[in-house]
Amino acid sequence: MEDGRYPNLPRVAVGAVVFHNGRVLLVRRSTAPARGQWAIPGGRIELGERLQEAAEREVLEETGIVVRAGEPIYAFDLLERDEAGGIVYHYVIVDLAAEFVAGEPAAGDDGLEARWISKEESLKLEMNPETRRLLSDRYGFPG
Repeated sequence: MEDGRYPNLPRVAVGAVVFHNGRVLLVRRSTAPARGQWAIPGGRIELGERLQEAAEREVLEETGIVVRAGEPIYAFDLLERDEAGGIVYHYVIVDLAAEFVAGEPAAGDDGLEARWISKEESLKLEMNPETRRLLSDRYGFPG
């Protein structure tokens, strides 16, 4: 599968915001964009897949957690340019609310770590800015 660099069109991706026992499920990314940062688990939508199906599949692949995805709650552009101004990455990401069903977090295909994060722990993490904004604005996490 291609790595998404230098696309000819924006790519559509999903994330799933999952809480369990007052903690949010996050992954520390092992690949670009946002390599090394903690973020909402998710990834690209496959052709013919609905938003909810993609979110459920991606969370399972990235974390080992089974979820039931709900409605969209947040959307943003992830746009990264190279030094010459070329577009290295352009994703339109739609985050969905999701309900925890089962499982224990374990890093999967493109994550270094996956775990449940409390509000207090989130302060110490290098977090994707959009993830931090979403958690702060919608769920009262520190900004």
